[in-house]
Amino acid sequence: MPDKKIKAVLFDLGETLLNFGKVNTTRLFRQGARLSYDFLKSCGQPVGSFNYYCWRNLIALRIRHWLSNITRKDFNALLLLRGLGTKKGVRLDRQQWRHFAWLWYEPLSKVGKAEPKTKETLTALKKLDLKLGIVSNTFVHSSSLEKHLEQLGILDFFTVRLYSYQFDFRKPDARIFKAAAERIGEILENILFVGDQIDRDVKAAAKTGMHAVLKAAYTNAGKKTPKGTWKINHLSELPGLIEKINAD
Repeated sequence: MPDKKIKAVLFDLGETLLNFGKVNTTRLFRQGARLSYDFLKSCGQPVGSFNYYCWRNLIALRIRHWLSNITRKDFNALLLLRGLGTKKGVRLDRQQWRHFAWLWYEPLSKVGKAEPKTKETLTALKKLDLKLGIVSNTFVHSSSLEKHLEQLGILDFFTVRLYSYQFDFRKPDARIFKAAAERIGEILENILFVGDQIDRDVKAAAKTGMHAVLKAAYTNAGKKTPKGTWKINHLSELPGLIEKINAD
């Protein structure tokens, strides 16, 4: 019988490592549109009217998001926005395009917060000799997400970071969990997955053989914790829970 002690922990991003809560997406989108529009204008790029620029990008993103829910495959928002800009004659270098993508995400980054003592919790997990990683369903480019994590001082804790737009599949597809296990260098039975979504995160992870922990969030409020998984209210509970699981 294989040793099922936890040797690695994988985290979902939204409402797990970062708490965004219920947000006004249209308002945040418009703020990002303004920031990115002003940046292009400052670089002397052809942008046209703000309202046209804003609606053109919003409609394109919504269509792609709708299609991704049908195909169950996420898209790269940076490539989409860059493609739209290039067709209008925008010319930027690689670093400028990444900054452009960050400006779209920046208003949301100001909403997304880590729990108090997150850094101390991750430090405690590292002291337990655990490998740490991230597996997130997202169309936001890695450069923006990782800049956000770096601003919070927690990026370097995660040696493995997988974002669904980089694959032809996403959670709850077992392949993304298996890809993460391969990259982090542990078998599925030795990995604990922490997420806020019951079906996409904990049920899917448990089905592959991983240990699974449901993090309390508005996304699972009032729902029953699936059998065979644990539930925590705060990430700070993880070190003690893992020690208990490994002792048992």
